[in-house]
Amino acid sequence: MASIGEFDPLNNIVPATKIEVTVSCSSLMAFFLLFSFYAVVVLYVQGIGTKEWMEFGRTEVIDNTLNPNFVRKFFLDFFFEEKQNLRFDVYNVDSRSSNISKFDFLGQTFCTLGEIIGSTGGRLEKKKPALGLDYSNMLIYDIATMQLCANKLDKKDFFGKSDPFLVFYRSNEDGTFTICHKTEVVKNTLNPVWQPFTIAVRALCNGDYDRTVKVDVYDWDRDGSHDFIGEFTTSYRDFSRGQNQFNVYEVLNPKKKGRKKKYINSGTVTLLSFKVESEYTFVDFIRGGCVSMCVCLCSLTGNPSQPTSLHYMNPYQMNAYAMALKAVGEIIQDYDSDKLFPAYGFGAKLPPDGKISHAFPLSGDNENPNCVGIEGVLEAYFQSLRTVQLYGPTNFSPVINQVARSAQDVTDGSQYFVLLMITDGVISDMVQTKEAVVNVSGVHTMEELDGDEVRVSSRGRFAERDIVQFVPFRDYMDQSGNQVLSMARLAKDVLAEIPEQLLGFMKTRGIEPRPALSSSELPKLHMHI
Repeated sequence: MASIGEFDPLNNIVPATKIEVTVSCSSLMAFFLLFSFYAVVVLYVQGIGTKEWMEFGRTEVIDNTLNPNFVRKFFLDFFFEEKQNLRFDVYNVDSRSSNISKFDFLGQTFCTLGEIIGSTGGRLEKKKPALGLDYSNMLIYDIATMQLCANKLDKKDFFGKSDPFLVFYRSNEDGTFTICHKTEVVKNTLNPVWQPFTIAVRALCNGDYDRTVKVDVYDWDRDGSHDFIGEFTTSYRDFSRGQNQFNVYEVLNPKKKGRKKKYINSGTVTLLSFKVESEYTFVDFIRGGCVSMCVCLCSLTGNPSQPTSLHYMNPYQMNAYAMALKAVGEIIQDYDSDKLFPAYGFGAKLPPDGKISHAFPLSGDNENPNCVGIEGVLEAYFQSLRTVQLYGPTNFSPVINQVARSAQDVTDGSQYFVLLMITDGVISDMVQTKEAVVNVSGVHTMEELDGDEVRVSSRGRFAERDIVQFVPFRDYMDQSGNQVLSMARLAKDVLAEIPEQLLGFMKTRGIEPRPALSSSELPKLHMHI
């Protein structure tokens, strides 16, 4: 069990979304009709930043059909910011052994969990072997809001009363407990009333409404040696009944109870209010065609022929710009319906007259700036290094303002724009860039734009919300030179805030996700700057 001092609510959250994947096969090897045929599919997941495959689970075995539809499902935690590689192996089980090496291998297919989620109508078809992968989002992402108070708690402070706070633990299958919430401290009282707080229902009970929830009551001490007052147990089901006589809990201290014959309790805790609201998840918006669209822009400054340049075209490995594009783009492209990315460069002299441009298509085609997939973006990027003169300065504001104008045309929540800008870290027009970020939030160094701690401000106005995530690639380079691991780390932090930003934007504007789209309804996204 984690100690109360170690508890960090940001790192103790049960994944908000689980994806339920169902597998079916068709037209498996026909010669097996002559024999007994027992089909099974084994799912493997790949470790982040490694090439190691680990078995995740198996379907049940279905006999005597070349078109099995498996009932057993795979339940996978979904993390948008990670590339979750999956492998499905198909076997004919012709042995009593559970050892896969004893089975007849029929074939395998690879995909990412993002591909399944981003597929048309929630179904991904793979040809060899012929697999159908259906998914459903295990919504409901329920949020519980509750408030508690206490009465006649034990006095723990010599010169005062107590400074009580509550710690909530979710019980685990192995009998251990995991911290899932800690209230604020109410100073110098034996009858505290804590502020209402919200918690994900899954974090509280992980889907089991009768799972034990243990609550410890402590007296806060400045040196961290908090005094234990007592504890009580309950469950989500009990909480859900709201305020009543059954949700008044005796706070018991086992040591005091063992020492004192007349011991009754160390006070009581009362549930004052409890309500649950269902919230949509990021996946709900993806299913409805709310495409996360990557507009890739590169600061084309420096000399690509020099090994010291971030654009250096090394014949043996990708440069830092290419690694960043690939790391982030490979994840986002799974959720883009047409896989067309408008990709631009800025800060370069263009042929034939050497005019400096701060928004030119990497493809070289002003009428069609789109590249097909992230590989198309990379191809256009490398081609541009051969045709334009890298120059400068690094101006961000023209690009941000242009993309903002395109985004302002979409007011129904059907599209959400993700602007990926890759630069050497220096911004030449910081004042104008801040103004652009503040403007676009309602619709010098890079850290100044990241509003995790303090909202970006310009001319006395603050950004409506935090929409910038600054990630210095140098901090993510693996010391052993493992590019795969470096790219995974980079993508994780670059994309980590997008689901929360999207949900916050939709919620403040009262926008609900659309129903899942069919193939004929999928939007075709194009952008011209």
